[in-house]
Formats: sequence, C-alpha cells, structure tokens
Amino acid sequence: MKYLEKASLSKIFIILFHIVGFVGFSLPHLQDFFISLVPFHLLLMAGILIANQKEYNKNFWLGISFIAVAGYLVEVVGVATGKIFGFYVYGETLGFKLANVPLLIGVNWVILVFAVGAVLKKYFKHMRTLKSAVAAVILVFIDFLIEPVAVKFDYWSWQDSLIPLQNFIGWFFVSFIFMRIYYELEFRKSNPVALTLVISQILFFIGLNLTMV
Repeated sequence: MKYLEKASLSKIFIILFHIVGFVGFSLPHLQDFFISLVPFHLLLMAGILIANQKEYNKNFWLGISFIAVAGYLVEVVGVATGKIFGFYVYGETLGFKLANVPLLIGVNWVILVFAVGAVLKKYFKHMRTLKSAVAAVILVFIDFLIEPVAVKFDYWSWQDSLIPLQNFIGWFFVSFIFMRIYYELEFRKSNPVALTLVISQILFFIGLNLTMV
C-alpha cells in the first residue's frame, strides 16, 4: 500500500511540475525564472524515477552510472568533433559545464533511457534487439519535439541555426546502444511512474512547440 501511495503521489508531482513548467515557459515575463529552474527539474524527475524503482541491485546502479557517464561522454565527443550529432554548442540553461557540456546531460539520458525502457519492458519479450530499436525510435521522436524548444530557450544551438538530419540519425544509434545495454542488464525494470513521465514530457514539448508556431 505504501508503495502504491508513493507511486500515486509521484505521478501527481510529475504531472503538476510539467503543467506549471509549461505555463512558466509560455509566459514571457516568467520565462527567465523557469529557465533557471531547468537543472533542478531534471534532478527532481530523475530522483522521482529512481525512488519508484521496485528494487535495487548492483546491475541497476551499474546501469544508472553507465548511462549517465556514457551519455555525458558521447556529448563531449559530439560537441568537440561534430561527428555524432552534427555541429552544436550548449548554452547556459542546463547549468554547469565541463568540457563545454553540461554535467546534467548525463542525467537527462538516464531519465529518457530508464523511463522509456521501463514502459516497453513487457513488450517484445525475449526480443531485446527489436525492443531496443523501438525504444530508440521513441527517443528520436522525443528529441524531435525537444529540439525547437531547446534552441529557443538556450539549451543548445546548431551551426547555421539548422537542425541536421545527422542529429536524429546519431540519436537513433546512440539510443539503440544505450537501450540494448539497459535491456541486457539483469534487474527488475518495472517502474510505475515511467509512463506518466514519458507522456508528460511528450505533451510538455508538444505544447511548447504549438505556442511557438
């Protein structure tokens, strides 16, 4: 019962924070304040997701650590070379940067991989490669929604102000590798708030895209 209560409260928090965030980003006089809260929002969502994991073992923590570090390092290489996602630079919205990449970008990868991974866990049983490919497509779709918002609010910016096709191709292959590793690690992947978090993020970015039309 306590576990269900925690999950229910967590879902309410996720939905409310995304609604409040949408309102804040939509109103010009509140935008600067809400932009300053983006790093805290990412940490909060990651904390809620991890807190609702049904059980913890060394493989779970190994997965969290690997995705966070690898996600950050992929972005470091991507920013430095332009060979993974194209040529882009990070702005100030995501907070403290090391090697020109916000440390929190690794947290963002954890949120996306572990949330989408948990949502798809019961589908395509024993077909981890197919499941990883489907998850990667979903992550590319989420990135497609994020990109215009990210550029407008100084998450990052692209060379010549154009989002290249290479970005989405790179996202697919990086996401596929991360998802494949996620499904290969043996731990219980059930998470009762994962679907709420994924849907909230998708609706949040769809809504912001519509306000920018």
